[in-house]
Amino acid sequence: MEEIIIIDKQKYINENYPFGNIPEITSEICCIHCDTIYKVEEYKVFRDEDGDEFICCPNAPDCDGTVIDWIPIG
Repeated sequence: MEEIIIIDKQKYINENYPFGNIPEITSEICCIHCDTIYKVEEYKVFRDEDGDEFICCPNAPDCDGTVIDWIPIG
C-alpha cells in the first residue's frame, strides 16, 4: 500500500468518512488494534493496488487499524 499525504485533513475526512457523525479532527480517539490514544487529525491515508483509499491509524503500517477501529474518548 502507498501512503497518500493529505494536506486538508478536515476536508478529506468530511468527504470520505464512511459512517455517520463525522468526528471533529481535534477529538481524541483510541485505536483498538494498538491501544493508542490520538487525535483524529493524526490519521494517515493509504491507497491499495486497486486504488481504494483507507483512513488508518497514525501508527500504520505497523498497526493495521482503520477508521472502523476507532473508539471515541470521553
